[in-house]
Amino acid sequence: MCGMDAFARGLEVANALLTASPLEQWRAERYASFDSGAGAAFAAGKTTLADLAKHAAGNAPQQISGRQEAYENLINQYLTR
Repeated sequence: MCGMDAFARGLEVANALLTASPLEQWRAERYASFDSGAGAAFAAGKTTLADLAKHAAGNAPQQISGRQEAYENLINQYLTR
C-alpha cells in the first residue's frame, strides 16, 4: 500500500480509534488529574510556575500505570483489521 491508499487507510483507522474504541475514555482517565487541583488552577491562570514548583516539592506523586502497552496493543489491533 502506498500513496493515497495509505493516507486513506490511516484516516479510516484514526476515525475508528476515535469513534469506536475506548481510546478517548482511556485518555480522559489517564489525564484526569490535570482537570482538578493545582493543574487546573495553573491552566486557568490562577497560579504561577513557582506555585506549581512548591506544590510538586511538597507532594509525592501517586504511582499509577500509564498503560502504555494497552495503548500500543489497541492501536495495533485497529491497524491490522
